[in-house]
Amino acid sequence: MIVRNLEEARQTERLVKAENGNWDSTRLSLADDGGNCSFHVTRIYEGTETHIHYKHHFEAVFCMEGEGEVETLADGKIWPIKPGDIYILDQHDEHLLRAHKTMHLACVFTPGLTGKEVHRADGSYAPADEEADDSKPL
Repeated sequence: MIVRNLEEARQTERLVKAENGNWDSTRLSLADDGGNCSFHVTRIYEGTETHIHYKHHFEAVFCMEGEGEVETLADGKIWPIKPGDIYILDQHDEHLLRAHKTMHLACVFTPGLTGKEVHRADGSYAPADEEADDSKPL
């Protein structure tokens, strides 16, 4: 069994910060923990917009705190997000995530992340079989 504490994990390398300052994400469970998924608590900071396009991963995102919106780029549809809402990127949806108030999100990725991924210029993470450190950061 593995037991971790969010605040303790934020004091380690499990806290990953966006180079542009838009977000940070505490990787509580990673691919090498087993289960073929990873679990993160992510903060999207107020007033930011982040382009995301997970071509190689599926993600489910549950909003615990804050307010914002997700815009799917294929159709321009805007989905308001508030506490209690979940959005599921089941089609590798290219999207913009905007925070009106800092958002605290619980995120599950499959396949699981290694913890070293950075968003590439196209908004994606590298495939699981590619070296994450070779990615070009956003």
